[in-house]
Amino acid sequence: MRILFWGTPEFATPPLRALIGEGFDVVGVVTQPDRPRGRSRSQLDPSPVKVVALEEGIPVLQPERPRGPEFVQAMRDLAPDLSVVVAYGHILPLEVIELPTRGTLNIHASLLPLLRGAAPIEAAIAEGYRETGVSIMRMVPALDAGPVIHTLETPIERDETGGELTLRLSELGATALIEALALMELGEAVEHPQDDARATYAKKIEREHARVDWSLPAEIVERRIRAYDPRPGAWSVVRGTETRLFGARAIVDRRGAAGEVLETDEMGMIVACGEGAVAIREVHPSGKRRMAALDWAQGRGVAVGDVWGTD
Repeated sequence: MRILFWGTPEFATPPLRALIGEGFDVVGVVTQPDRPRGRSRSQLDPSPVKVVALEEGIPVLQPERPRGPEFVQAMRDLAPDLSVVVAYGHILPLEVIELPTRGTLNIHASLLPLLRGAAPIEAAIAEGYRETGVSIMRMVPALDAGPVIHTLETPIERDETGGELTLRLSELGATALIEALALMELGEAVEHPQDDARATYAKKIEREHARVDWSLPAEIVERRIRAYDPRPGAWSVVRGTETRLFGARAIVDRRGAAGEVLETDEMGMIVACGEGAVAIREVHPSGKRRMAALDWAQGRGVAVGDVWGTD
């Protein structure tokens, strides 16, 4: 089976490596263009998926947008039987989806139809899901709405962060993809239409979504801080300094005004919420390095009685 692989971030590299390791004929990779980095913005960084493709000698396509006669012809020249899309970063037009003879599959990091959209991993933690998983679905123009071929489930650990769950789901997605392709080659794959009435959505994370609302109960504040660790980082402001927060743990039996720093000790910095409090283990103040919350307090960056969330 000739496969054209689409992906950009680190999350997409385990499925690509799995395809190569299982002997599938990966005839090309489509990834986003190299991006500038550093203060001078003069150096261009390839995507993690491009790095793997170059290591394996696989042809790479990097269109600004995956459309237009020139790009479509480049796809035709590769003659793929199937496209596999994993966190590529752009919506594909119908012409591109249907060009491979066996269509296009997508790995989505949720148990569809739950949490369609751009940020299902963070949403699963922030919304208190006890389990999640990956879905292998046939891609259609509607957002994450195609029939599902295969799923694998996994529990969400009590203290798991968005970054940790992302790593686990990337590996689980690789396993699910190989299993789905095996079912297809045996003629045993069954495509299950999604129940649109059960669909929920996980929108792209905007800056304000990651701002901590201290008036919420401690359990919700803790989940949101874990969900956005390490990126984009849940944040708030104290003493006029925007600071990202990490390593939260809810403490239900503490009380205080929402956002008030109640204590700093070896547990970290304890901050009151609308109900209960959270202990924050690490902070990343703007313009400084990431550090232990207690070290920041001892360096007079914050003190008991300060109130978070006051610009």
